[in-house]
Formats: sequence, structure tokens, C-alpha cells
Amino acid sequence: MALTQAILALLIKKPASGYELAKQFHADFVHLWKSSQQQVYRELAKLEQQGFVSCEIVPRDAFLDKKLYSITDAGKKYLIEWINKPSQPAILREDLILKILAGELVQPKVLREELERHRQLHVEALKKFQEMETHYLENCKNLPPEAKLRYLAVRRGISYEQDWLNWCDEALETIEELEKL
Repeated sequence: MALTQAILALLIKKPASGYELAKQFHADFVHLWKSSQQQVYRELAKLEQQGFVSCEIVPRDAFLDKKLYSITDAGKKYLIEWINKPSQPAILREDLILKILAGELVQPKVLREELERHRQLHVEALKKFQEMETHYLENCKNLPPEAKLRYLAVRRGISYEQDWLNWCDEALETIEELEKL
């Protein structure tokens, strides 16, 4: 997934400023996609040049004018073409897995501390996804189809984080056995 598609996908719901998009990435999607505010602004400028987004200047009294971006028909067409292309499974690039693979070179305590730290990060991510899930479940029966799709994305995030927690627990058990040797 590229930042282009992520921004366009967010703009389908409603127009947003670059600041709002960056904030949403950080708040809701930090575990799906990491992006700095500067990256979002650069990408928005490119998307505007390509005609995929339009920008409306909203005057504000005490602040700088706000740029509000909306997805254009060309942006929707681009996103539809991207959605229609087959996706490849993501390559698992996790430092932690490589550390475990070569873990015999260090004391088990080093691995245990890193696993515990990593586990806590996944606990926090899981909580965030569960908070999003609660939002959808409150209105689950009345959700329009597009909200059900967003709910599916949240469910995938929950499954992903739960799987990591299960693996961390399994790995910690193994490390505990190594520490006893």
C-alpha cells in the first residue's frame, strides 16, 4: 500500500486538511500505515497536480487559511483501478523475528526483555483497534455497507494484533525454558 492510496481512501469519507489526515494516520492507522505530517503534505501536493484531489481554501480569522482536500472523480477512478488489481501478501519484515532466529548469540534475558516490550506495543495496538470496533458495534445492525467494509478492516487489525500476542506468549514460554538451562 502506498501513501497515495491511503490518502485517497481516507478522503472518500469526507474532505480533510493535511493536518487532519496526518492526525488520523497517527490516531487510527498508526499500526496500518506510518506517515509524517510532511509526507502527507508532499503527497497531497502531488495528488493535486495529478488531478486526484482538489483543494478548497477555507478562510479562518485568527489562523492561517485552511486547505480542505477532496477526492476528485479522477482520484476515485484511480483508486478503483488500484482496487481492481490483485494484491500481494505483505512481506513480513520484522526485526524481532530475525532477533529470535539469531537469538542463540545472546543471553535469553535480552530476548525476553525485547519480547516483553514488543508484546506491550501489540497490547496497546490491540486496545486501539478494539476501541474502533466498539464504535462500529454500537450501530452494527444499522451500518451501511461501506461502514461494514471499514469494520472488516478493523477486525483484521484485531486479528493481526491478537496473533502477535499469541506468538509473543509462545516465544516467552520458550525463552523461560532457555533461562532455566
